[in-house]
Amino acid sequence: MKLLVTGGAGYIGSVVSALLLEAGHEVVVLDDLSTGHEDAVPEGARLVRGTLRDTAADLLAGAGFDAVLHFAAKSLVGESVEKPGLYWDKNLGESLALLDAMRRAGVPRIVFSSTAATYGEPESTPILETDPTRPTNPYGASKLAIDTALAEYARLHGIGGVSLRYFNVAGAYGRLGERHTVETHLIPNVLKIAQGDGAAVKLFGDDYPTPDGTCVRDYVHVVDLGRAHLLALDACAPGTHQIFNLGCGSGYSVREVVEACREVTGRDIPAEVVPRRPGDPAALIASSEKIQAELGWKPERDLRTMIGDAWTFLRSR
Repeated sequence: MKLLVTGGAGYIGSVVSALLLEAGHEVVVLDDLSTGHEDAVPEGARLVRGTLRDTAADLLAGAGFDAVLHFAAKSLVGESVEKPGLYWDKNLGESLALLDAMRRAGVPRIVFSSTAATYGEPESTPILETDPTRPTNPYGASKLAIDTALAEYARLHGIGGVSLRYFNVAGAYGRLGERHTVETHLIPNVLKIAQGDGAAVKLFGDDYPTPDGTCVRDYVHVVDLGRAHLLALDACAPGTHQIFNLGCGSGYSVREVVEACREVTGRDIPAEVVPRRPGDPAALIASSEKIQAELGWKPERDLRTMIGDAWTFLRSR
């Protein structure tokens, strides 16, 4: 198939692009390189630099694309609270431009990189696709609005869409890994300290109602996540919008992640307990039973594999 990957110069988009190429697809990456990296676009993919609003319509028109995999987004929760207008404009506004360009060009399928942040603070865990969606920040709200738009474009225009919702992604795929200018993810930040860049890992609270008192979060290896996108591509059905959660099913606490990083790196990584951050739920875990039952996906790589691949990538740079 001929596929457009928006945000394909970013962390997850670049890995998925590589997997698509390996599966024999033709890949065109559309990215404005505001947060992505040109050298992360896999060899064999064609890079078009531009925004969805300015470039997608001309790129898709008459070009015979079979589907879009949509990763391009602003994704920093804190920034979304400080600049909500930016997130509504870039996430929802540009996604609407993409969907309308698809409609006019007759592109029939889209796989959307959504987020479990659409659920907000859950009433119970693990979170199911049928649970209420009550996002607590503009980032999650803008992603939920895109899910809603996908459902409408499926109903009104016959586009087949799949949204994949997940929390934390980790690991690397060869030379493709996390390179965020502002790094908010736990594993790469702990590994930076292991490498000597930083004093100590901050544990934001150790009195949560969890087995060791620290917050529990869901993690999925980026390659497992990529496999889910390929399965979702085949599952897109005309006129339907499907939602699947992706998760490990049990989650890992902050202390478990830090200890696993110590074991993998062989280094003594200091950690200190500091006050809780406002709004941090005790546990966020997404159930992946639906996608396992319907598409046959399941996570294959454990926490230590995620950390080991991320550590290898970090040391290679």
